[in-house]
Order: sequence, then C-alpha cells, then structure tokens
Amino acid sequence: MKRLAVITAAAGLSIAASAVAVSASAEGTAAPSAIAWAKCAGGDPYLANAECAQIQVPLDYGHPNGKKISVAISRVKHTDDAHYKGVLIGNPGGPGGSGLYLSGGLASWFSGVGHDEIPADYDIIGFDPRGVGASRPALTCDPHYSDPVRPDYVPHSAADEAVWLKKSKAYAQACAKQFGWLLPHLRTTDAARDIDAIRSALGQRQISYYGFSYGTYLGATYGTLFPQRVRHMILDGNVDDRGVWYDAQLEQDKAFERNIKFFFGWVAKYDSVYHLGTTEAKVEQAYYAIRAKAAKQAIGGKVGPDELDDTFLNAGYSTGWYEPTADVFSAYVTKGDASAITDFYENYVFSSDDNGFAMYNAVQAADARWPRNWSKWHNDAAKLYDQGYHYNTWGNVWFNAPVAFWPFQGGPKLKIKAKGMTPALLVQSTLDAATPYPGGEEMHKLLPSRLVAEIGGKTHANTLNGNACLDDKVAAYLATDALPKDKPGNGPDTTCQALPDPVPSGAAAKASAKSSAGSVTPRVPARPLIGRP
Repeated sequence: MKRLAVITAAAGLSIAASAVAVSASAEGTAAPSAIAWAKCAGGDPYLANAECAQIQVPLDYGHPNGKKISVAISRVKHTDDAHYKGVLIGNPGGPGGSGLYLSGGLASWFSGVGHDEIPADYDIIGFDPRGVGASRPALTCDPHYSDPVRPDYVPHSAADEAVWLKKSKAYAQACAKQFGWLLPHLRTTDAARDIDAIRSALGQRQISYYGFSYGTYLGATYGTLFPQRVRHMILDGNVDDRGVWYDAQLEQDKAFERNIKFFFGWVAKYDSVYHLGTTEAKVEQAYYAIRAKAAKQAIGGKVGPDELDDTFLNAGYSTGWYEPTADVFSAYVTKGDASAITDFYENYVFSSDDNGFAMYNAVQAADARWPRNWSKWHNDAAKLYDQGYHYNTWGNVWFNAPVAFWPFQGGPKLKIKAKGMTPALLVQSTLDAATPYPGGEEMHKLLPSRLVAEIGGKTHANTLNGNACLDDKVAAYLATDALPKDKPGNGPDTTCQALPDPVPSGAAAKASAKSSAGSVTPRVPARPLIGRP
C-alpha cells in the first residue's frame, strides 16, 4: 500500500480527558464503564463540537487482566431523540491514519452533501487506533526518517539499493528497540477488538461502522470476529484480501502508473492554462525532466526526486488534487518558481511526525507473512519497472521495506468470513489507484453485502464527496436500511457514474471548455483525502 501523501487530520492531537478502564475478555467483550468525556484539545475544527476521552484496553487480549494501553475516542452526539439509531464509528484508513477527527468529519460531510438526518440520528464516534495519534502510547521509531532530501527511490546501482536497505533495516531496528513489547499487539484483529471495547464502553449492543480504504479491512475483520454486533457497515475503497499485504503493493504500482498518466493527460487537455505540453506524453516528459533535475540539485534545497514523487502522488489519489498540483507544476516549469513546489510539499505532504509511517509498517508486518528474501523484493520491483511501471514502483518498495527486517514474522493472516453479519454496503471506484477495483468484488464475495461500482471514478474512497448517486445510497442505508437489489455473482449490484474531471478555474480553460457543463471545479478537495489503504 502507500504513503499518506495528502492532508492528514488531527495528527498528534492531544485530549483533555482522563482514561477509563475497560476490562475485556479474549473474545473482546467489555463491561460498560463511565467515560470521562471532556472538551477536545488541539484546535482541530472538525472537533469543535465534539467531546473526547481515553479508554483503557488490554495490550494483549489473550491476557485481559495484564498491561493496559489507551485508545483515544471522540463523539458528536445525536440531536434527534425520536429517531436515535445508536453509534456510527468511523475509520479513515492507513493503517496508521488518525481517525479522531471523524466524529466531526463525518457529521460535516453528511451535512455537506445534504443529509443532515444522519448526524441527527447517530452518535458519531471517531477514534485513533491503538498506537496512533492521541492514543497512548503512540508508536514512533525515527522522526527524522523521512526528512528531505532522501536518496533517490529508483536505485541506479547496487550501491544505491544498499543505501536504502541500510536505512530500512535501521528503521526496523529502532522500532524493535523502543517498542518491541508493543509491536506484536498491533494486528488489525487487535484494533477490531478495541472497537468492540469502545462499543461496550458506550453501552451499545451493536454498532454501525464506516470504513475508508484500509478501514474496509478493519471493518471486515470486525465483522468476522463479531458478526452479530454489526447493525450497518459501509466499506468504501475496499482492500483486496487476496493481496494482504505484500502483493497488494505490487498491484498498486500498476494502478498508480495508470492514474498519474490520467493526470498528465488532463494537464495536456488544458495546455492553454498550464503550457506543459499538448499530449500526455509531452507532459509526462516535462515531469521526468524536472525529476532528473531535482536528482542533481534539490528544488529549493528541499524537494528532491522522492519528495517530488510524493507531492504529485496526490493527483493519483484524487482528481480534486489535479488543479492545485498542476498549478505548482506549471509555475515551476514556466516561471522557474521553486517556492511553488517547496511550499506545496511542506504544507500538504511532509510531516515531521513518523507515527503514521511507523504504524503503517507495524500493522502490516504483524497481520501477515512477508518475504524475508530481499531478492524477491528486488526482482518483483525490477520486473514491474522494466514493464514500464516507473512512477510508484520503487517508492512503494521503500515505503514497505522496513517490514523485511521486522523483529518477527507476522501472521497468520485472518480468514475474512463474516457469517451471519447484516449485509454491508460496499462502494468501489473502478479506477481507484490506492485500492484497485478487484478488491471490491473480492470483498463482495467474502461478506454478506451489496456492491456499488462508481464507473470511471479515479478518486480513492469517494463517498460523501459530492457524487449524489453514491452519497444518497449511503445515507439511505443508514437512515432506512435500504440496500440495492442483490444480483447474482460478485459483480456490482448497481452502478453510479463518476462526476466529470474538474475544469481549471483559469479563464482560458473556461472559454475552451464550454461543453464541460456540470464538471466539478474543486480548488482543493472538499474534505481531507484518505491516503494509503
């Protein structure tokens, strides 16, 4: 899977609340306890109307009376007592993504697409999974690991590759030295049991759940472990269970290559605005020219080839990033404005906190077995690169490489099978790069579910983002239990057409695109994007 090269919300947020202990058995049940809710600290606008707390959970559910850790939770309470439907718990993805902001985030997004009835009827719960953000402890291994300027992702010699191998091994060793006691307890199954502890602490018999990206795998895991405790489950941008986790990154490499070419083609379409080339190939050539230049001398002393790839990765995740990314691309190439790229990188990509990266590796390392023979990693990446998958292949290798040196071999992988669970609503965009479309059909096969395919959708985990066809189906399911009619097989039960690609705000573009009525024109995405599965 891949780095969070997009806006992250509520990272490292502190909580002004004391922890409440939750006793839990190995099956994940918990005795309700009084939760010490308090005003959320940290100033995140999504949490302005929320309350926050910490709950204590067992480090090891096999030893429920042993060492405890805490999980940070937030809540935006319902306002319509007559139609109260319980709690809706959200997860934004990752693994490693902070989800504390989702209490206010989901409430805001539902209202933003015209469905105020959902936040009125539900207590919406956000949380930071164990080890993440405001939960305690928060995993960190080397806060300077991703500091610019890093060695080129693409190794041009064995010596280049050895530099990254040494760097990756040192990171894994730092994690083991500082948090070796925690690492074996960061499986997705542990996070799912924490969700059940949250459910019980809230005094709820069942939960509704909304998972984006990796959050779909967490949701499917919860449904597998606790199928009778699910009232509703919405999974958007589904992980392909067959690839958990090594093979999944290889499939991502192919999908991101396709989607970055979509972006280059879009820039070419609006050459009157960006002046970077009139064909996809010419725009791509312009990109790799500045990448080669950045490899010799970092742009503004801050953005080398890796940092440039990370910056443009936004456009592979969402069409909402097309225009702002193209703006800085054009400003640098046509005007020599290095600050356009460096400012964009510093404001929207770089983080000095390695918690997300550490948790991403830790969860995936614990969940399933990974190859320990580096020749397999090298050969798989070299083969893809030779086949023309240049943009993301080696960057993805190094984002996952610490797992090759993890202090233990993970697994066994959980078998997803939520027998007896209420049918879930699955949403999958057909041109999603982070979680390619086959993951939706595979999850549809594994879970009782209905599948909605967004035809032509290039934005990752795209519900509550302005496509009324998708958003209305999600809201109807939560409001009235309505689901699309079940069709035989694993294909979609119904479809929605993706919205048109954005039209740049430049006057020349508007003049040349009069036929594009109805296109969306986001300057920045309508909501924080969900990066990494």
